[in-house]
Amino acid sequence: MAEQRRAERLDQPREPRGVKLPRFDPEAFGRWSEGIARGMGTANFIVYMTVVIAAWFAWNTLAPANLRFDPYTFTFLTLVLSLQASYAAPLILLAQNRQADRDRVALEEDRRRATMQKADTEYLAREIAALRIAMGEVATRDFLRSELARLAEEMDEAAQRRQKLERRQQERAVQRSGSGDPPLDEPRDDLDGDFVRDGRPEG
Repeated sequence: MAEQRRAERLDQPREPRGVKLPRFDPEAFGRWSEGIARGMGTANFIVYMTVVIAAWFAWNTLAPANLRFDPYTFTFLTLVLSLQASYAAPLILLAQNRQADRDRVALEEDRRRATMQKADTEYLAREIAALRIAMGEVATRDFLRSELARLAEEMDEAAQRRQKLERRQQERAVQRSGSGDPPLDEPRDDLDGDFVRDGRPEG
């Protein structure tokens, strides 16, 4: 009685009853079916099948009557071809289903990669925009070159004015020492270019 109650418990799976079917590996069977479907879809299979059927017709038509195993109407050949077609169709469908599953997985992977690439592209675009905004207030190379060139020109002009001033001071000193004239009440403008070395105004 206790054993019967233990067997009727609902929290335990019931042992299967009846005939136990043999187990097989679906993956191995799928690979085998794909191989058969791939072989049947080639030109070699069609050529070989045509040769076999032609030889079958020739033997059962031209051979002696006592050696013919499938005489005219070729009933056995019809049975063989029917069996081949009845097995070939499910095998081809199974191979197509496995290929569809692989295509679906590949499509999902491609979609996932495309999504990641889109996110990366958007991130890079935002970073580039931020860098452009930040670089808008930073001196560029062309700006620095123009400023350095302008500074160099100003320094050259200042050096030229300084050389002119020194040269004129030297000329005045020579004139004063040679002529003994009293110094001018109003000094000349040293930065003007109106006088040459001999002290006369330019014509």
